Amino acid sequence: MAISVFDLFKIGIGPSSSHTVGPMRAAVLFVGALRERQLLERVTRLEVNLYGSLSATGVGHGTDRAVVMGLMGEWPDRIDPRQIAPRIAELLASGILPLDGRLPVPFDWQRDMRLLEENLPYHPNAMTLVAFGESGELHRDTYYSVGGGFVVDAEQAAAGQLDQDHTRLPYDFSSAEELLRLCKRHGLRVSELMLANEKAWRSEADIRSGLLRLWAAMRECVDNGLSQEGILPGGLNVRRRAARLHRSLLELGKPNVIGSTMSAMEWVNLFALAVNEENAAGGRMVTAPTNGAAGIIPAVLHYYMKFNPEASDDDVVNYLLGAAAVGILCKKNASISGAEVGCQGEVGSACAMAAAGLAEVLGATPEQLENAAEIGLEHNLGLTCDPVGGLVQVPCIERNAIAAVKAINAAQMALRGDGEHFISLDRVIRTMRDTGADMHDKYKETSRGGLAVSAIEC
Repeated sequence: MAISVFDLFKIGIGPSSSHTVGPMRAAVLFVGALRERQLLERVTRLEVNLYGSLSATGVGHGTDRAVVMGLMGEWPDRIDPRQIAPRIAELLASGILPLDGRLPVPFDWQRDMRLLEENLPYHPNAMTLVAFGESGELHRDTYYSVGGGFVVDAEQAAAGQLDQDHTRLPYDFSSAEELLRLCKRHGLRVSELMLANEKAWRSEADIRSGLLRLWAAMRECVDNGLSQEGILPGGLNVRRRAARLHRSLLELGKPNVIGSTMSAMEWVNLFALAVNEENAAGGRMVTAPTNGAAGIIPAVLHYYMKFNPEASDDDVVNYLLGAAAVGILCKKNASISGAEVGCQGEVGSACAMAAAGLAEVLGATPEQLENAAEIGLEHNLGLTCDPVGGLVQVPCIERNAIAAVKAINAAQMALRGDGEHFISLDRVIRTMRDTGADMHDKYKETSRGGLAVSAIEC
């Protein structure tokens, strides 16, 4: 299985890659299947069935609305997030869903949007879409949203395929040990090896422009987060803090009794909070590698770009390539899905990726980069996914800020060493996988345990 940096980093909308971006993509794929079979014009009714974690926290994550927008033909990287609410309101008022954006199909939300308290095989994020015609069922398909916006259908899931991409890469690797061996054998930095692999899909110019486009989307997300105040949607009455914190940091002459290092960390906190508040509000952002952990990698990159006067676009490219190498390992050998392994798979993976990316642009050897990623992931092991109210707000927003600072510390610690350390990244990733398997389902994005329950105790 070949995974590109552009598989891990995708422009989408909030609040969740697995519960919003993935289901929207699945619904668009379903519409495409109907089109290929020349069935679109024959559809008279649609049925959406959400299972497992998609059912348990789907409303809070906007899964129901995302699927409907996908059935209307909208892709998560192209849709205007501001249009979702009015279009959903129009559907609820009229009872008509414009299938593929043009074909009116009756849609009764209470009848046709079904949240089912059962799990399907292969993955907890499952959904089945069914299209009916005058004479009965026309077509159905089951999809699994396996984290980070990745989607597989039932056939792929049964075959154990996370992806159908079998592109041959010049430096294919499935473990950190293999990655380090390839770097040493060919005299390559991690970013150089990743760039060579990416050329199997597209030109170097396209790779560079694509990564800089992602960086522009990350910056825009931060700017949007800094410009908004008020209460986040969803009913928890969580107040946005980024704009107020930004004004505080910009105050001239404000005494800094703690020192410049702490001031820098406050900026890191600010960047992460801005991204995740914007994500929680359903705005446009970049999966990195998921929405729930979307603030960590941009925050660390913003930190580097702001406090390093010599930073350049080359650093952006190398940072994202170095981070993606670790993300590929986490996805191949464990999971980046909170519904599968808990938040260690989302925030933990993102922390390791950010640590690796920062180490790369600070001149780390491949061994030091691997050590930085190992430190970042090791100290997120066992992290549960227990969003209060099924919303990506508490504890998710603050958790990103904490992990961003942790990633910087991990990179600094690794750079002070020579790359030799006790536990390998491969072992930590396997431990994350095994810990996720042992973790009770109530701690894996169902909002049935942990803080999600404690917050509503009487």
